Amino acid sequence: MYDNTDQVELRIDRFVRDHIVPAIYRRSVPLRIESWDVPGEPVAFREAVRQAYRSVDIDTPWSRPWGTTWFHVSGEVPAGWGSDGTAVELLIDLGFTQGQAGFQAEGLVYRRDGGIVKAIEPLNGYVPVTADLAGVIDLYVEAASNPDVGGSAFYEPTPLGDPATAGTEPIYTLRRMDIAERDVNVWELERDSWTLIGLMRELDPALPRRAEILRALESMCDAVDPDDVAGTAHLGRDALRRVLGAPAYASAHTSIAVGHAHIDSAWLWPTRETIRKCARTFSNVLQLMDDDPDFVFACSSAQQYAWMKEFYPELFERIRARVREGRFVPVGGMWVESDTNMPGGEALVRQFVAGKAFFLREFGVDPKVAWLPDSFGYTAALPQIVKGAGSDSFVTQKLSWNDTNKMPHHSFLWEGIDGSRVFTHFPPSDTYNSDLSAADLARAQRQYAEKGRSNISLALFGFGDGGGGPTREMLAAARRTSDLEGSPRIRLGTPQGFFEEAKATLPDPAIWTGEMYLEFHRGTYTSQARTKQGNRRSEHLLREAELWSATAAARGLLDYPYGALQSLWETVLLLQFHDILPGSSIAWVHQQAESEYSRVAAELAELIAAAQRALAGTGTAELVFNAAPVTADGVVPLGASVAATHRPVRPLQRQDGTLLENGIVQARFDESGLLVSFVDLASRRELVAPGEVASLLQVFRDIPNNWDAWDIDVAYRRNGTDLRAPISVGVAGDVLEVTHAHGASRITQRYWLLEGARELQIETVVDWHEHATLLKLAFPLDLRADQAASEIQFGHVKRPTYVNTSWDHAHFETIAHRWVHVGEPGFGAAIANGSTYGHDITRTMREDGGTTTQVRESLLRAPQFPDPHADQGAHVLRTALAVAPGVLDAAAAGYRLNLPLRTVTGASPQAVSPLVAVSSPGVFVEAVKLAEDRSGDLVVRLYEAQGSRVTTTVEFGVPVSRVRPTDLLERELPHPGWAGEEPVELTLRPFEIVTLRASRA
Repeated sequence: MYDNTDQVELRIDRFVRDHIVPAIYRRSVPLRIESWDVPGEPVAFREAVRQAYRSVDIDTPWSRPWGTTWFHVSGEVPAGWGSDGTAVELLIDLGFTQGQAGFQAEGLVYRRDGGIVKAIEPLNGYVPVTADLAGVIDLYVEAASNPDVGGSAFYEPTPLGDPATAGTEPIYTLRRMDIAERDVNVWELERDSWTLIGLMRELDPALPRRAEILRALESMCDAVDPDDVAGTAHLGRDALRRVLGAPAYASAHTSIAVGHAHIDSAWLWPTRETIRKCARTFSNVLQLMDDDPDFVFACSSAQQYAWMKEFYPELFERIRARVREGRFVPVGGMWVESDTNMPGGEALVRQFVAGKAFFLREFGVDPKVAWLPDSFGYTAALPQIVKGAGSDSFVTQKLSWNDTNKMPHHSFLWEGIDGSRVFTHFPPSDTYNSDLSAADLARAQRQYAEKGRSNISLALFGFGDGGGGPTREMLAAARRTSDLEGSPRIRLGTPQGFFEEAKATLPDPAIWTGEMYLEFHRGTYTSQARTKQGNRRSEHLLREAELWSATAAARGLLDYPYGALQSLWETVLLLQFHDILPGSSIAWVHQQAESEYSRVAAELAELIAAAQRALAGTGTAELVFNAAPVTADGVVPLGASVAATHRPVRPLQRQDGTLLENGIVQARFDESGLLVSFVDLASRRELVAPGEVASLLQVFRDIPNNWDAWDIDVAYRRNGTDLRAPISVGVAGDVLEVTHAHGASRITQRYWLLEGARELQIETVVDWHEHATLLKLAFPLDLRADQAASEIQFGHVKRPTYVNTSWDHAHFETIAHRWVHVGEPGFGAAIANGSTYGHDITRTMREDGGTTTQVRESLLRAPQFPDPHADQGAHVLRTALAVAPGVLDAAAAGYRLNLPLRTVTGASPQAVSPLVAVSSPGVFVEAVKLAEDRSGDLVVRLYEAQGSRVTTTVEFGVPVSRVRPTDLLERELPHPGWAGEEPVELTLRPFEIVTLRASRA
């Protein structure tokens, strides 16, 4: 007997495609269509229905890029439709590209009274005609003509990401608006066939089960009459019934399937479109819940719920009702699914503070599962933050994208820098947008790393990125694979239920310690420098505004601006979303971000000034306010004093160059303005490696293999140019200025040295007009450092400077916050920055036997996609090169650069005493504020910064009656606390975060 498997499969595919699928809808009639084009930004339903509509036909082009057209559709259901195993639906095709679920036009359907029915998506284009319509169709469709900026090609520069360049011609053509009669039995037959065809192709050809399914599908083709599919579909289903009814293997993997719809809060669309995407997706979800009582949907991002409450209150109340049932499940607990590499420690805490406050206030729900499936790597500080916010589990997916190494676990304990551990799961299907296909399920079963010890995983299903979320087809797939031979078992459930079961089946999980570095998307540490600078500045301004406002309020000098600070924090938290702060969004998104950061800075400056004026009083004395938790030569930390600010020293010009010296350090520049020496005068140690130049500008070709704004590939190192020949060198006042030209760009480095300081200040002013080019600032240092310490949230991580393994090799571009430290015992250097995150740190051996450790900052990029004008124009970037024996010295330099002193004219020479002070130099106060519940209690967040156990005392600058430790959400912990008159003594483990709440006396 010969093997004709290939021919049989071809027959099955064609029979389903050409006969069964076309028979799903028995008949259809067109609707009457009228339209109105919105002249500007989207409008609400109540405004849209008052407009004058014009009659239009199918094949009519509609709407410009980013425009909106409202369609009014009307008609009558023909008599007799909707009986005899059929359902009446509307079928709408706005001009979709059928190959992808999102990245294109979408629509939202309203009843005449303004109630939302569901959405229209490329792969979800039906609207049920419910009994309450009584056969009369009178609906409105809000159609968004969002352009395909990059869903089909993530390489080409495009003008579509900016409304100013996107054009005004219509980009979609209306294809279909019909009343249709769906044959439910034929639809079920198509779902039976889809499930079995997919399963068959995942099975080993040698397995009898595969052959059994093949022959059953062949019998189905024989049983169904292509000329009468509706009349014979039941015979086809009978032919498949036995193979569909065969139970799963006893050892089959189980996947808990949870509905999901990964909606980026901005990306290839602006936030205003995200609001509408949420409404569309959530309306689809609610409609499915009406039809399927077992369906559960998980949704993170309190911001997206808040948008629904503000802009779609009726929809929000429907969501609230399903939340009460436990079927619409808030997860994550964060304001948005933020990046975790670049937000500061307090900002990551506030993601949970703001997010959980919303969920508790609106739903009475405290999500226990942290949820970041798509962020670009995960800081080693996150386990402690997750646990401190009251959560116990964590979900992500992104590390399946690693380009070099495969993560060895799917269910495990993730241990952070302080020792905190959180149970973590990676869905082994390697997607958070599953359609529950046989391919996805088989991949999960095949790849699950804990097999043999555990046999359960999580499956997140639904079209993401504006694709509309879960569909009825996916739910049909879940039902068919709940217990099917050859397939993993699928069970609909909740995230919390999954984690309870997973922890029970894996009582002794493996441990992953430290950061979860994504070996991909390394360019996101640098792309869109202005967005990153706005974030860094906003975080520090928020710190100052809270500190000085709390200090003034605690002393009865002004009212604490609770509402303003909450609103400003929510803006900054939104902009930390994992496609905004990383610089991977369209131009429109980053233009809005920069505008918002400007507004935030202006409003915070007013709050800071008002509080400092209140504290300073009236007078002519100069008070110096310091918000940094470090002492700097007589300046009181977290308070104000009358100490004068340090002045720059005068540069000394010599025949061989320029000298800057303050008795502590000496910086020497050659006649070309290149930094050739930086000496610690006390030890006489030279920091610049022999024969090298520090603060050296380097430009590299930057053409990644895949995703422009996202990626830096290691190959960039092969094509670099040092800028050693400036076009001008000169002294302007107390500053040495060195200007370089490269291509169409001009770069000026400005150097100055303050009296009493151990760091050289470097300001790089760039007028950037390059493309596909990476600008770095290099510091080759005469140090042998096996590891480099890089600041992260509430501490630092140490990474090797050598390359022993593939894991080391993959870390060729890494993240640091305000500082990097490299050193030998007792001596070292810090490179501090004002808004730079990307770094690479390497070491080489010299012919003299010494070691050069090189630290390079990645200052600017110029990616072409998705914003072809990314990073173009003017930038001012701050760096400091400091003598720093240890990490606390590096941290001090980082704080000083990012929290400059403020001088205010005020009353007497009497200083404004600190509101809170700690006795240990290794404990940093990260936040001082008033409590979120507006009780007036003081809240202080501090952490151990060196990585060692330490005991400290905490003192308050105002009378307090009681002090209690709390979690990050300011909820009291089981601890007796301290009476107000006794000192607060704390012993902190390495990198421990402590939050104290003090009631004022």
